[in-house]
Amino acid sequence: MTYPSLPGERPLLDPAPEYAKWQAAEPIRRVTVWGDNSPWLITRHEDARAVLADPRFSADATREGFPGLSPFVPPRGPGQFFVMDPPDHTRLRRTLIPDFTFRRIEQLRPAIAAICADLLDAMTAEGATEADLVAAYALPQPTHVICELLGVPYADHGFFHQQVRTLTDFASGRPQDMLAARQALYGYLGDLLAARTREPADDLVSRLATERVATGEITVEEAVGVAALLLIAGQETTANMIPLAVVALLRHPEQLAVLRADPGRWPDAVEELLRYLTVAHSGMRRIATEDVEVSGVRIRAGDGVVVALQAANRDPAVRRDPDAFDVRRDPAGGHLAFGHGLHQCIGQSLARAELQIGLPALFERLPGLRLAAAPEGQALSRSAIHGLRSLPVTW
Repeated sequence: MTYPSLPGERPLLDPAPEYAKWQAAEPIRRVTVWGDNSPWLITRHEDARAVLADPRFSADATREGFPGLSPFVPPRGPGQFFVMDPPDHTRLRRTLIPDFTFRRIEQLRPAIAAICADLLDAMTAEGATEADLVAAYALPQPTHVICELLGVPYADHGFFHQQVRTLTDFASGRPQDMLAARQALYGYLGDLLAARTREPADDLVSRLATERVATGEITVEEAVGVAALLLIAGQETTANMIPLAVVALLRHPEQLAVLRADPGRWPDAVEELLRYLTVAHSGMRRIATEDVEVSGVRIRAGDGVVVALQAANRDPAVRRDPDAFDVRRDPAGGHLAFGHGLHQCIGQSLARAELQIGLPALFERLPGLRLAAAPEGQALSRSAIHGLRSLPVTW
């Protein structure tokens, strides 16, 4: 049987229109992701939460038939706990908890604010009135932050960006290039871990070396993989959220006016932006380990599942007028932009802090900020994370 493919083209600020149609007519249905791999697509909020919280749906990407982002993804590397199940997932994730507690992230807020101020100083130096917001602000802000947290020299950010971009290009990337990029990144971080083992500093890589590897809790290879995962995830999500959030706010000036009148609304506005934009357009991938019934649909053992977070976050059964962008919306009830269950994003407090600080700083410093060109042609339409390659702005 032939099933429809997951939509390839994505509107800039909205999910592809097929998701709303499927959500209304057949909220759990088969789709094709590549070849003959045809998992179940989950589009309703309630079903998404149920699947992501159910241990019978495995995140282990090595299982036969797993609906990966591409048939050519390099084999799972050590430390990549986001595509593992317990007990390995639990063991590796646990090593990071002290560095991602709410209290620890709150302590980072002054440093994040200083990074934003420095970037805005550079953007406006010598009377400049235009810039590429991605290159000048959206990408370096989270990169600076994650480099500071990990203890990775920001001077090497060009190298990181090149490797990360290659690793996440699932649509057109070549398997050999993706594997080479991973090897280059792992090699760099392996050298850094060895250096921190000899001379520890006050950073996450040093703590992995002295408190986790040295005690035998994790291996050197796992520590390198964990650091690589954080470096990739720490850049990609926020770097893509910031420019899309700017477009959304500039195209809804009445919403921006609400925030200018009452800056205390920014935290709720960030939650609405996370819900509204949901940059993880590729969905959360799982595979059933036994027969499971979800809302009357029997998903057999060995069947793949794709949880469409962007559709679940626009579910009219959960939110009134879900396609509207409204910074005054009550965030109670939560959204699924960071996933749900055991694999919910460990860095969500950090991402929130970066957005809650970075977006107000930008609009306060540049009150006349406006788009210099239509951004639609710059969309990363087939990347794992939805975003923009470039966003020309002026002020």
